[in-house]
Amino acid sequence: MRMPLIAGNWKMNGSLALVEAFGRAFADGALPVNVEVALMVPFPFLEAAGRALGETSVTVGAQTLSDRPSGAFTGEVSAAMLRECGARLVLVGHSERRTLFGEDDAAVLARVKAALAERLTPVLCVGETLEEREAERTEAVVLGQVEAVFDALDESERARLEVAYEPVWAIGTGRTASPEQAQVVHAAIRGCLARYDQALAGGMRLLYGGSMKADNAAELLAQPDIDGGLVGGASLKVDDFLAICQSAG
Repeated sequence: MRMPLIAGNWKMNGSLALVEAFGRAFADGALPVNVEVALMVPFPFLEAAGRALGETSVTVGAQTLSDRPSGAFTGEVSAAMLRECGARLVLVGHSERRTLFGEDDAAVLARVKAALAERLTPVLCVGETLEEREAERTEAVVLGQVEAVFDALDESERARLEVAYEPVWAIGTGRTASPEQAQVVHAAIRGCLARYDQALAGGMRLLYGGSMKADNAAELLAQPDIDGGLVGGASLKVDDFLAICQSAG
């Protein structure tokens, strides 16, 4: 049985006050015990989140990383730095990194390997644009992004990833894939993973990352191949995020 994972992605939002509010809200055992919860906060808040959430079960994560271990790369942050600041998870290949910052499959793979080298868990984000969906290329695009990473890893490395399907057309647009649409893609991803190893496919957590909210989380999470959520805007509201976590319990 795969334990659900609900990961909140704050993007370039939040504050130290919000970090502390989450720490207070989650310190009293409000989270279900059978759900793993993570918050992917901006770099400056990593240590504060570790302190605020230290008495809770919440895992702290980062939103991206450099593919380089160190050097003259002004503004970049390495995997070792993230781990030293308390991060245990890191998003890799989020659609905004791919589209706004030009990260292609090779760049995503390099960052996955950098994370693995420092014992961080990469959350590999994959997804199609509206144009690609309308051209009926969803599976070709999404599975191509999966294969670009998994083909280059060995068996032990593959097992250390999480995968998040985020239909780009449903992020921040108010549109959401129906549970049935999301399930079709999740099932295709699991089928793709089965070509590497049946045990890998059976154990891999697949998260849905397209505008999951408190009012649609339960229906999405009820699908057989959706094992959690990568939550955007709703993860900035304590009550909404808590409701999503409880939906997964």
